[in-house]
Amino acid sequence: MDTSFDGPLGDPGDELCWQFTRCESPPLLCRELLFKFLIVGEFGVGRFSPTYKITIGADFSLKQLRWNRTTKINLQLWDIAGHERYGYMTRVYYKYAVAAAVVFDVSRMETFQLAHKWIQDIREKVTMPDGSPIPIVLLANKSDLTEGIIQTDVISRYCREYAIGAWFITSAKDNVNIDEAMGYLVEQVLEMKAVEATKDSIVLQDPALDPKSLNKFMLSEKSSCGCG
Repeated sequence: MDTSFDGPLGDPGDELCWQFTRCESPPLLCRELLFKFLIVGEFGVGRFSPTYKITIGADFSLKQLRWNRTTKINLQLWDIAGHERYGYMTRVYYKYAVAAAVVFDVSRMETFQLAHKWIQDIREKVTMPDGSPIPIVLLANKSDLTEGIIQTDVISRYCREYAIGAWFITSAKDNVNIDEAMGYLVEQVLEMKAVEATKDSIVLQDPALDPKSLNKFMLSEKSSCGCG
C-alpha cells in the first residue's frame, strides 16, 4: 500500500487524469473511493491538519492513498477535536462519516478520561448504512512531547471495555503512526463494505424474492382463496 501523496489536487479533471496515468502497465481501470473520517477529542489534544493537505479551512483536510493496483482512496478528515462550542452541531459534522479517530493527550489524564464521551456521541449519531457502528480507533497523541503518564495496559483495557478495535501512540507533529492508524480504519471500512455487498448479493439471489416465484405465489394464493 502506498500512502504517499505526490501530486496536487488542482482541477478535478487533472485529478482524474492523474488517477489513470498512475495505473500500472498495462493500464487498469482504477476504482476511486471517497471516505469521510472524523477526528474528535478534547481541546488541546493536537491538530492533525499539518499531516494532510489543507483544502478548506484548518479543520478539513484531504489525504490520498494508493491502496493497491486498482484502487485509490480519498480520505476526507474532519478534525473537530476541541470544538466543544460546536457540540450541538456534531450530528451535522458526523453525517456520512464511515470511521472515526478519538484522540487524547498522553500527558493529560483528563483528556483520556473524557474520550468515552466522544465514543458515545459518535455511536449515538452515526452508523454504517446497515445500522452497525462505524469503526473507531483511539489515538494517544503528543508522544513527541512526553512519554506519557497513562500506562499502555490501561489504554488496552479501556479499548476492550468500549469495544475499540485498536489504538496507536501518535504524534501529529512528527507524523508518527498517523498513516498506520488511518490505514487500519480504511481496512475496517473496506471489510465492512465487502460484508455488506455480500449480504446484498445473498438477498438478490434469494429465490423467494425472484419475480417469477412471487408471481407463482400470488397466483396460487388467488386460486386457493376461490377468487374468480
